[in-house]
Amino acid sequence: MNELDAAILGIIQGLTEFLPVSSSGHLELGKALLGDNSIPSESLLFTVILHAATALSTIVVFRKDIVEIFKGLFQFKWNEEFKFSLKIVLSMVPAALIGVFFEEQLESLFGGNIIFVGFMLIVTALLLWLADKAKNTSKPVSYNNAFVIGVAQAIAILPGISRSGATISTSVLLGNDKTKAARFSFLMVVPLILGKIAKDLLDGNLMESSTSFSVLAIGFATSFIAGLAACTWMISIVRKSKLSYFAIYCFIAGIVSIAVAYYN
Repeated sequence: MNELDAAILGIIQGLTEFLPVSSSGHLELGKALLGDNSIPSESLLFTVILHAATALSTIVVFRKDIVEIFKGLFQFKWNEEFKFSLKIVLSMVPAALIGVFFEEQLESLFGGNIIFVGFMLIVTALLLWLADKAKNTSKPVSYNNAFVIGVAQAIAILPGISRSGATISTSVLLGNDKTKAARFSFLMVVPLILGKIAKDLLDGNLMESSTSFSVLAIGFATSFIAGLAACTWMISIVRKSKLSYFAIYCFIAGIVSIAVAYYN
């Protein structure tokens, strides 16, 4: 992988992290098209670096919300900010458990398995289509909802399942307000990504890769910039109930991926 490849993949990650089309699935498709033959562990490393960039873009976009949450936490009271933080922690549990106990199995899926990605994109399309037909409400995310949404996020670790699509769709299907569902979806992933990076640093996994610093840096920068642009747009799209367009796109992308992989 060279610097140009890293820039292309960074843009793909930044745009698709917030759009419900599966950033991990598109990264795998992009790597296959660019001829990336890196082993799964190195492929996963680059994916984690790009996700770190979009986590940072999320922090920038939602900085006011995050500041308010921390202010509420340090008041040490049973306030709305503390309750929201508990829901975020609760939503992290399923994905954290999957990441800890099934890390090696997950790494093997990030090695250009395009047929698998194609089928998962079709699953994403179905979720988005169902969510688009759901009625909007003013209901906030409850504790039970937070855990169920967390399960959806854990499943979305699979390449081809959109994390934002799965979590927002699940939240909407549970009857939650669409704007609040999008906000919760974007904020819940930040501590999970940062925790994953911290774990890899402690384990020494990030230091073992032969990927050059310039490639990682360019991927990070382009992913961060693209993420900033896409985040606000996605919130507007969810509010206006335009998820069916992405459902059609994911379905077509899934079918094309399966067909290309099968005939090659």
